[in-house]
Amino acid sequence: MRQMKVILVLMIVSAIMIACSGEKKDKAQAQAASSDNPFFAEWTTPFGAPPFDHIKVEHFKPAILEGIKRHNEEIKAIVENPEPPTFANTVEALDRSGLFLDRVQKVMENLLSANTSDELQAVAQELAPTLSAHNDEIFLNPKLFARLKAVYEQRDRLELNPEQRQLLEKYYRDFVRAGANLDETKKARLKEINQELSVLELKFADNVLKDTNAFELVIDNPADLEGLPPNVIAAAAEAAKERGKEGKWVFTLHKPSMIPFLQYSPRRELREKIFKAYINRGNNGNTYDNKAIIARAIALRIEKAKLLGYKTWADYVLEESMAKNPENVYKFLNHVWTPALKKAKEEAAELQKLIQAEGHNFKLEPWDWWYYAEKLRKQKYALDEEMLRPYFKLENVIDGVFLLANKLYGLQFVERKDIPVYHPDVRVFEVKEADGTHVGILYTDYFPRASKGAGAWMNALRDEYKLDGKKVTPLILNCGNFTKPTPDQPSLLTLEEVTTLFHEFGHALHGLLSDCTYLRLTGTNVPRDFVELPSQIMENWVGEPEFLKLFAKHYQTGEPIPDALIEKIKNARYFNQGFATVEYLAAAYLDMDWHTLTEPVKAEEVMQFEDKSLGRIGLIPEIVVRYRSPYFSHIFANDYYAGYYSYIWAEVLDADAFQAFKEKGLFDQATARAFRENILARGGSEDPMALYVKFRGREPKVEPMLRRRGLL
Repeated sequence: MRQMKVILVLMIVSAIMIACSGEKKDKAQAQAASSDNPFFAEWTTPFGAPPFDHIKVEHFKPAILEGIKRHNEEIKAIVENPEPPTFANTVEALDRSGLFLDRVQKVMENLLSANTSDELQAVAQELAPTLSAHNDEIFLNPKLFARLKAVYEQRDRLELNPEQRQLLEKYYRDFVRAGANLDETKKARLKEINQELSVLELKFADNVLKDTNAFELVIDNPADLEGLPPNVIAAAAEAAKERGKEGKWVFTLHKPSMIPFLQYSPRRELREKIFKAYINRGNNGNTYDNKAIIARAIALRIEKAKLLGYKTWADYVLEESMAKNPENVYKFLNHVWTPALKKAKEEAAELQKLIQAEGHNFKLEPWDWWYYAEKLRKQKYALDEEMLRPYFKLENVIDGVFLLANKLYGLQFVERKDIPVYHPDVRVFEVKEADGTHVGILYTDYFPRASKGAGAWMNALRDEYKLDGKKVTPLILNCGNFTKPTPDQPSLLTLEEVTTLFHEFGHALHGLLSDCTYLRLTGTNVPRDFVELPSQIMENWVGEPEFLKLFAKHYQTGEPIPDALIEKIKNARYFNQGFATVEYLAAAYLDMDWHTLTEPVKAEEVMQFEDKSLGRIGLIPEIVVRYRSPYFSHIFANDYYAGYYSYIWAEVLDADAFQAFKEKGLFDQATARAFRENILARGGSEDPMALYVKFRGREPKVEPMLRRRGLL
């Protein structure tokens, strides 16, 4: 027996040597063939930032394929390690594998959302099944799982620190939830499902983007611009010029264009036209129609959940969340829905009275809400958004959010012109500690364009982690779709856009200030219903007069926002909150209803299902759900499925957490340090509620959130 072991070891060593020799030769050939591909070279840019000025679409496929190959070699080395499985040679080795592939994927995923093209979309859709299969080959590898399981089963005897124990438990659950315990037949089917879903999700997002870009409201009669603010008219003229329609005005379905039109245009038929175009994206029976994709995606998720032993997809997803199960989510949503719907009905009645007071006899419709709400706000509070815009020049708002980070955490932001960007709109900042220590890099990309998805988000081009005791610093991106400058006027934001910028910057801080050892746990790798705490807490400072006056300065005079205007904002803080809460909650219910299904629906039944879902909760016809199913990218193109509720769940956390600052001082250093050390720095290294209790000293209370929304 001993002789056989020696022979076996010699055979393994020989095979490894031959394989290594062959692999070196293959790698050399691949590098020679790809000498012009920046992914195959060391990045000599400052801080190892992506050389966007050299990266081309044709570089991604060979780099992805090479990344898969290298990752497979690293996994093979773990599996075939003759030493008994340990935390270091199995769990840590797994966490360190795939760095080359991760680098390529992060760049590609960023460009897909922020600066895409038909060519890049085609490459992504071609590679999606390959990447999905690669992921499955790892998580469904029985030998790899056996090594991981062996370490997991002796976890109580190992001297692991809390972060190491969390890493072990996370990976073990990842493998089990990915199907590691399934038989070979079920594993094969699971792989097919994952590959198909990966393509469907990309296609859904592409359809939404193209259907959004397909619509234009072209105005050639100046009379149809009645009521619109000068800056809105100028932006529409600029949009027309960009599209070769100089002398006309173009309004699009991007919110900085559409929302002001809905707010200020008295042309009801035009408001209806642009509003209906917005809510029917992905539902026009054309090439970009998403109903068949939805039906197929839901069917596959139902099947996958059952394969893995769960009742529904929501049960599967929520197991890893703070909420834990669908029943808790529904219970929470119901708690907020009742007062919110009551408030929304009162608001609708008030708007209907305003319509009648103007001598009209039509019924309030969804495309009327924005227009009459803006009128009512001005009537009740002598306030409209155009009064605020001059104080929210984009550059001043950026200075404001940087100032807040400095006051709370001592951070400095230095603009860098020597780091490549993927579009001229992008700016780059080096982030430093108060003592000058490098923290990371922040990219900002704030204007809409045809190549960019809607909404606002944070991405990591590189996560923070530690390798051989050395900290690898993060590269973080904030994207938005805010009001663009015109030739005569800078970018002047609405209060909502300001709040969104602060929100996404909170996500950025979560990535930048992470101080974790392992990639699986770092930064925003936390449960979905916890990840919004660091972002949403930042929104609170926007409403505080003490802070607002530090950055909200008139773009022409430099005068700070006057106390009288701040008082108007304060008085109107509960205005339209019924609408805002109901519009959002309806989408959270719709998401949960889709993902608690146990049987699939047909493509032609998608909209009927949506109607039934919204009818069940009593959504009033004057309000349209924030995201209708055919353009609900959060849940059909991203991983917020069965998790869209998390924004308001996390709002309970952020409202309660901000009370700590209100009690101790808006810029209290001890409170900020506790938030940084226990929330921002810790990533997913501990249970989220345990982290919150470490910061706050207790679990959160729901009353601050309800009070802030005026729902108590």
